[in-house]
Amino acid sequence: MIIVQVKEGENIEKALKKFKRKFERTGIVRELRSRQAFEKPSVTNRKKMMKAIYVQQLRQAEQ
Repeated sequence: MIIVQVKEGENIEKALKKFKRKFERTGIVRELRSRQAFEKPSVTNRKKMMKAIYVQQLRQAEQ
């Protein structure tokens, strides 16, 4: 459960922004999306490898 401390006279938009930030940090939405559809471990590993190759190419192009 997420608890947001609201100060006296604090704007509701500011409190909502704090809540959204805390909620995003917990990673609940990311986990829910990943659980919606099963992904085989081989596909996950392939995606990781492709991402690593992409990042490496970006860094080489930067130099």
